[in-house]
Order: sequence, then C-alpha cells, then structure tokens
Amino acid sequence: MAKLHMCLVLMIVLVSITKCAQAEKKWARKVVGEKETTINLQFYLHDTLSGKNPSAILVAQAKTTYQYPTQFGSVMMADDPLTMTPEPNSLVVGRAHGLYGSAGQTDLALIMALSFHITSSAYVGSTINILGKNSPDLNANRELPVVGGTGAFRLARGYAYVKLLSIDPKTGDTILGYNITIVQ
Repeated sequence: MAKLHMCLVLMIVLVSITKCAQAEKKWARKVVGEKETTINLQFYLHDTLSGKNPSAILVAQAKTTYQYPTQFGSVMMADDPLTMTPEPNSLVVGRAHGLYGSAGQTDLALIMALSFHITSSAYVGSTINILGKNSPDLNANRELPVVGGTGAFRLARGYAYVKLLSIDPKTGDTILGYNITIVQ
C-alpha cells in the first residue's frame, strides 16, 4: 500500500511539472538570434518660460527654493516643441512632455523625466523616454539615458547628447540640441 501511495504521489508531481512547463510555453517565449537596430535622431527642444503661452511652467516648489542659487526644489512641467532646426519657426517634428526639477543645492543638477512624442516622419506616434540627471554645463554636451519607448521605439535603450544652443538670461527661454542614439 505504501508503494502504491508513493507511486501515485510521484505521478501527480510529474503531471504537475509537465503541465507547468506547457503553461510556461504559452506566456513566456525566448527569441534568439534577432539583430539589433541603431537609430539616430537629431532635433531641437524649445523650452519657453516667458510670454502668454509658455511651454514649461512651475508646478511645485519648496518654501526655501528661492534661498538657493540653483532654485533647489522647483519642479517644472513641460510641453515643449521639438523642431527640425534650431529656429523657433522650424518644422515641428514632435513634443517633449514631462517634468524636470532642480535637485542640487549648490550645483545645478536637473532630474528629467521626458517623453518625446514624435509627430512627423516614419516614426509618427512613437515615443522615446528619457529619465536621468542632467547637470548642465553651458559649454559641453550632456548625456542622458534613453530608458524605453513606444511604437517604433518599443524596447529602446540608448543615450541622448544634449547641447545648450541658447538661453535668454532674463526669461530662461532655452533652445537645446538633442542627438539621440537608440538601440533596439
């Protein structure tokens, strides 16, 4: 009787393992051997804080924000146009939606979470997502990580070089050049 009981238990365990393996095949697949694609995009972001229709606005700040030369604790929400050339009247190829905030008390360090929504070209409707620290140096390229995307950029990873092209010291209006390399 003990042998029969042991055989039944062993059969039940084997059937369960087989069913689990079959169920896993239905929801989990491994694809091997696909080649990666690299895409390079160049566009210009216009972050406008001034005028009747700014593209970025202050949405939060600490009581002590103005005590810091870096505006530490301020958070901006952005809906910035992305253009083909640096000129403000250039063809709009997308929008940068997201937020950025001052995370440095003594050094300017922006934390950025932006989704670049493409509205022109073969990539219409696709997005590129950037999340990371942007420590602006007025004379150098900065690098930000591409952490994902949607549509044509699904499963994207890569980096964005950001270069300051112009800033109006009175208004804070800024034009930035973005050169993005995506690997998927």
